[in-house]
Amino acid sequence: MDYFCISSSAYFMSIVVHSLTKIYGRQKAVDHVSFQAQPGQIVGFLGPNGAGKSTTMKILTGYLTPTRGSAKVCGFDVVHESMEVRRNIGYLPEHNPLYLDMYVKEYLQFIGSLHGLKGSTLRSRMAEMIERVGLTREEGKKIGSLSKGYRQRVGLAQALIHDPPVLILDEPTTGLDPNQIVEIRQVIREAGRDKTVIFSTHIMQEVEAICDRVVIINLGKIVADSTLAELRARQENARGLLLVEFEKDVNVRALSALPGVKEVRPRGNGKYQFVTDGRADVRIALFQLAAQREWTLIGLRQEESTLEKIFQQLTKDNAEVPGHE
Repeated sequence: MDYFCISSSAYFMSIVVHSLTKIYGRQKAVDHVSFQAQPGQIVGFLGPNGAGKSTTMKILTGYLTPTRGSAKVCGFDVVHESMEVRRNIGYLPEHNPLYLDMYVKEYLQFIGSLHGLKGSTLRSRMAEMIERVGLTREEGKKIGSLSKGYRQRVGLAQALIHDPPVLILDEPTTGLDPNQIVEIRQVIREAGRDKTVIFSTHIMQEVEAICDRVVIINLGKIVADSTLAELRARQENARGLLLVEFEKDVNVRALSALPGVKEVRPRGNGKYQFVTDGRADVRIALFQLAAQREWTLIGLRQEESTLEKIFQQLTKDNAEVPGHE
């Protein structure tokens, strides 16, 4: 059985989240979250522990109901059309639930049959998934005998077996070794060519390697939603960083007095990090000052904002709330 997102529009958002809110007692785990995702897009869904990532994903998959707001997957409402939503998604939760007494092939056959796959179609999909996620040597083993990394592969295979248009993957590379991570990244990239993928991880290198866009959530609220390039450019404009190296230590007060300089941070051995206002280019004034003071300037470069630094800046006020994510 093939599932597909139905749309009367040529440009269709397969995930639409509007003002989504989830409250546990006095704790607002998700606070008026809104975002969209379209086919052929891999979205990195990032946030500290307790920020609301897993709660949002569980609402999208029908495991939790929202307190307020709405979410649609392939045009189906997650509350009122929950079964249609589940038919259109493949889901790998953070804590991968598997039947440990079942064999790998037996389990995939069971999951495929739940999605309506039968006969040669089911056998073909099983074989394809086993090969795609690298389970060929493990297919005759009990799931309980597999390492954590191979169990993650089984979880990814069950999420993909019915060829859903939407994939929701919560920490899919947990427990994998570096070689396995590279292989699973490739699987996710291939899936993202024609599917919508929501991908949660704490590993910033993974996001930079495979994601088209990032959505960052902090304390239940969206604090960023853009492409990586746009996010970096915006952060650098707001908080320009310049790395400067002199032959020896110089007068910090004189450096701090330059136009456009907000802060100068000594790094030792003649090295300084300049925080600028992002509007003025301080390099000419810096060069002129060095010439006047006869300071030997031996290095000067603009520091690019890494995703990890941007993430830390946007989520620095996070207070982890145990029990809900």
